[in-house]
Amino acid sequence: MSLLPPTRSPRFTPREALDRSPHLKPITAIAVGIAALLWTIALGSSAQASEGATTPWTPDMFQAAVLGMVQGLTEFIPISSTAHLKIVPQALGWGDPGVAFSAAIQLGSIVAVLSYFWADLRQVLGGSVRAIRARDWESLDFRIALGIAIGTLPIVVVGLVVKVLLGEFYDTVVRTSTVVAIVSIVMGLLLGLAEELCKHSRGFEGLGTKDGILIGLAEALAVIPGVSRSGSTITAGLFLGLDRATAARFSFLLGIPAITLAGLFELKDLVTGVSSAELLALVAGLISAIVFSYIAIAWLIRFLQTQSTWVFVWYRVAFGAVLLVALSQGWIAN
Repeated sequence: MSLLPPTRSPRFTPREALDRSPHLKPITAIAVGIAALLWTIALGSSAQASEGATTPWTPDMFQAAVLGMVQGLTEFIPISSTAHLKIVPQALGWGDPGVAFSAAIQLGSIVAVLSYFWADLRQVLGGSVRAIRARDWESLDFRIALGIAIGTLPIVVVGLVVKVLLGEFYDTVVRTSTVVAIVSIVMGLLLGLAEELCKHSRGFEGLGTKDGILIGLAEALAVIPGVSRSGSTITAGLFLGLDRATAARFSFLLGIPAITLAGLFELKDLVTGVSSAELLALVAGLISAIVFSYIAIAWLIRFLQTQSTWVFVWYRVAFGAVLLVALSQGWIAN
């Protein structure tokens, strides 16, 4: 599957051929209804377990594998892996796995994206080296590599500020279920606006350094739980006029440095002084994340070649609304 076609791939369905109606199709309505129902059942069943307070997570191989599946399926689909990694274990009565474990198993997602785009990454890196030697600053490979490099800086800076200066505030105020719910709804609505109001006509051949900077600024918002790194970057790409599959692909590539740095930063602390049971749980989570991340990447790219993003818009709104109801009823801790 080529990342950098010389001309726009015929597999990309023209915008006019896509259903851009804001009204739900029957299949989308069913999907949202089932999602809301499942969340309600899950959250309701955990009411007794949560007792209004967040409990720490006890490492377990099965639970870690499930969380790896959640990470893999939600990291690249624009519905927020951070939100689901916080809410799902609480809803099941397992407790909060914490930022460190959540960031560490993201390395499994990096393995998947590197595997899926390996040939394309070699092309971009090799082409960039050749472009630098030839001083060909207009080379497509060089523009994409430079866009990824510069676009990574905002989230690195913001992440370091949060980690070093705002750690306690982030854990107690920002990383809450209420924030996740509200942000999920807001970002879902923004994705809907990008889907409805903007033309999605530019492919990879039209990408420039400016796109990398602007999409990178949007990626920095992902430090807020519920934003979704892929969601914010795909939304920004759509606002900039990228076609859906191109926005998703650039989002995946842009996420490689940021997710890798975050995962390694947390991993060094997570593996220090851990028991064998905790280490096995981490390995189980990583393997699960690799498998399901690869599946999610392949599916989403094929999906966006022929479909719009409305199903994710409505899912995010439904997810946030159900979560707010659950919080108001005391079914889950904040």
